[in-house]
Amino acid sequence: YRIMLQVKFIKENFSKVVDSLKKRNKDFSSDLKKIIDLNDNRKEYQLKLDTHLSMVNNLSKQIGELFKNNKSTDANSLKKEVEDIKPDIKKLQDLLINTNSALNELLCSIPNIPNDIVKKGKDEIDNEVVFESKIKPYELDLNEHWDLAEKFNIVNFELGNKVTGSGFPVYINKGAKLQRALINYFLDKNTSAGYVEVQPPILVNEDSAFATGQLPDKEGQMYHINNDNLYLIPTAEVPITNFYRNSILNSSELPIKLTGYTPCFRREAGSYGKDVRGLNRLHQFDKVEIVRIEKPENSYKVLDEMVNHVKKILEELELPYRILKLCGGDLGFTSCLTYDFEVYSMAQKKWLEVSSVSNFENYQSNRLKLRIKLNEKDKVLAHTLNGSALALPRIVASIIENNQTENGITIPKVLHKYTGFKTIN
Repeated sequence: YRIMLQVKFIKENFSKVVDSLKKRNKDFSSDLKKIIDLNDNRKEYQLKLDTHLSMVNNLSKQIGELFKNNKSTDANSLKKEVEDIKPDIKKLQDLLINTNSALNELLCSIPNIPNDIVKKGKDEIDNEVVFESKIKPYELDLNEHWDLAEKFNIVNFELGNKVTGSGFPVYINKGAKLQRALINYFLDKNTSAGYVEVQPPILVNEDSAFATGQLPDKEGQMYHINNDNLYLIPTAEVPITNFYRNSILNSSELPIKLTGYTPCFRREAGSYGKDVRGLNRLHQFDKVEIVRIEKPENSYKVLDEMVNHVKKILEELELPYRILKLCGGDLGFTSCLTYDFEVYSMAQKKWLEVSSVSNFENYQSNRLKLRIKLNEKDKVLAHTLNGSALALPRIVASIIENNQTENGITIPKVLHKYTGFKTIN
């Protein structure tokens, strides 16, 4: 299996790696050459350092024997040789530290290699629509969800702005109950499909954020707790996947299927305009996540399963949706292949992203040091996958907008047992 973004793989597949990464609209060839050169230098310095340390070790043993046999003159002569070697050892140690640091920094800047079926493209405009459901025509003049939220007193944006700032709405009465209903519905759908429910921390340490690829790539997009050097999670993927950091799993333990609800936090710096109005883009939002850890040979079959799972949820919610296969320019830093789900907002007349389902192959597990034990001798890096099932704000926005009537808002049938009401009016 591909062991991606390890130096050995880069060196043995240089042209393929360069060509594949060009799908992301950047030529990484210069950085990849530097990585190979730095690794060669690292090996050279390590070999020299090991030779010098071995020499000092042997000389030290000889010195001890000479002093034991009262040959102090010979012993002191060898001691001088040791002292002469020590500056070279210090120089090599410094070179090794600096080289390792530069090598790791460069390796961390190289994104995952896109799957062969990922097309080159600049941004979301070049994403490929692979499925689109029918959109029912509406005769009413539809209101946007922010106006409906105010009319029916279910989401208060001004109150959230007062308490915290923009992007932190307050859900009220039936709005809060709808949120809770969706969370419970999503979790029930996931657990009925074999996922184990977990409730992870919403703060993670630097090692966790690095292991799943948020650091250093998205450092400016996360809220950071300076005093404790902790990060508020942008997605439950981060803590849940890190349950298995520095782990060796037996094949019999796989597959691992986990689901969890968490609030999520994203700074979304630079976001403005109508695209961020109301629930379209928030700094704090609720999301239910599914995470898989799989054998490499199963991961793409599993990706299809996860896509179908999210499809069923959206169909039960009776929302118009489409699925896009992301092009190289819109692909996440750690992903090999991603399918985005978007629901159609009838009032805003546009598509809103509600889920991303991704296969990272072994990019994350390489950082996580997450391996599968095949037998007594052989181990292989696991494949990790995750998906939103689902992110709530735009689902709520779409339910409110697409189900509005002259008498109020109709709640999808599948949620009735969770909400305890059928309409908002």
